[in-house]
Amino acid sequence: MSTETASHEPSATFPRLYNEMRTRTGIAPAYLQLDEWLKTAKADSLQRLQRSSDELFSRRGITFAVYGDPHGSRRLIPFDLIPRALTASEWKLVADGCVQRVRALNAFLSDIYDEQEICKAGVIPTEEIARNKLYSQAAIGVKLPYGVHSHVSGVDVVRIASDHWCVLEDNLRTPSGVSYMLENRRAMRRFCPELFNRQRILPIDHYPDLLMEALSDCAPPTDRKPSVAVLTPGPINSAFFEHSYLAQRMGAELVEGQDLYCDKGKLWMRTLTGPQVIDVLYRRIDDDYLDPKVFRSDSVLGVPGLIDVYRSGGVTLANAVGNGVADDKSIYPRVPEMIRFYLGEEPILKNVHTYRLGEESDRQYVLEHLAELVVKEVHGSGGYGMLIGPTSTVAERTAYKARILSDPSAFIAQPTLALSTCPTFVAQGIAPRHVDLRPYVVSGKTVSVVPGGLTRVALKEGSLVVNSSQGGGTKDTWVIADG
Repeated sequence: MSTETASHEPSATFPRLYNEMRTRTGIAPAYLQLDEWLKTAKADSLQRLQRSSDELFSRRGITFAVYGDPHGSRRLIPFDLIPRALTASEWKLVADGCVQRVRALNAFLSDIYDEQEICKAGVIPTEEIARNKLYSQAAIGVKLPYGVHSHVSGVDVVRIASDHWCVLEDNLRTPSGVSYMLENRRAMRRFCPELFNRQRILPIDHYPDLLMEALSDCAPPTDRKPSVAVLTPGPINSAFFEHSYLAQRMGAELVEGQDLYCDKGKLWMRTLTGPQVIDVLYRRIDDDYLDPKVFRSDSVLGVPGLIDVYRSGGVTLANAVGNGVADDKSIYPRVPEMIRFYLGEEPILKNVHTYRLGEESDRQYVLEHLAELVVKEVHGSGGYGMLIGPTSTVAERTAYKARILSDPSAFIAQPTLALSTCPTFVAQGIAPRHVDLRPYVVSGKTVSVVPGGLTRVALKEGSLVVNSSQGGGTKDTWVIADG
């Protein structure tokens, strides 16, 4: 058992409700200019700016889907015009920790689909990998350029105290939200230009170029400029805006499965002037739908024969097949061990103490303390399927307990963290709301991250759930240059 799960008590006690702007010693350095602006901003002016930003997002089609919503499948992404601000030194800790984590996770994926040295060394039990539902036979033995399995990684982090950040989870399959990060910055530049004139805010606009360069780095060998395409399920998908947005910003083709076919060991795109080779496919569909010959036979979203071409090295898939085993919430507690094993380093960012309910001692503790913990499905996402103990009813806990007992290994539990708060513009005015942060780590020849990320905010007072599907919104994230 990892040191992160060796005891039933979190390893440290943190102060409650850390306010990132108004600290115990005064206004945080990153917020000094923003504080001056807010002191002079009138409520009606802020409301007007908020309406203008909402109208802009509506015109640009920046929406997301909530499946199963009886009131409509698409909603405007809630945007808060008060940014989150970090100093460059504060950001460096987060950036270095996320890059370190992704380097280790890429090494882990390369290893478990090859020699499994980490299992032979006794660091992770072999059966823990073999029995994982997301371990893909199609990925075994595939050699990838630079050992990159996750070309785009979203690492969800939360701030507990001034200098203490924790990782909530890793997203290595098809992490979304980067278009919101870029559009949030665009909106802030448009509506609050004076704030950019008062200080140097580090840029993020080069993200599409950074991603295009990394994907091209990982293309199969060619004597021409690699051809890159973004594979989308189509306009009905909740993240279609992002797919089309990134394709346009990267200068890549936007394709659906019906636009592609495999022949002579290559992936081809149908065009009006004849077939064109695709070297890198930035796919935004799940593994199960990529190739009906290998995965779901009823899939009409993917390309028959794609996995054969991929395994032979004829095309690069970004992200790679089989990544789910690394961002599985039951594997998450092992990441600090991976960092030590593959990199020989101590983790820069800590994990949240995690209980693995497949283990009897952890399960017994969690069942006795459901009212105090957050319980999640191992393969869950989007804030669905969670139990937030402190805000749950007796009936909800009783029902959730039955779910746990029916399949314990399908769940993990974590302490209810006091996520930091940032000033947020709500109906009542400016008030603190809980936030998390998703930096986007890009891997090619090198591993890098743009200075910022997607800050998600729980707009409901007291809520700790930041997911848009659960009523959360987004903020621009500023990294203020030192000096």
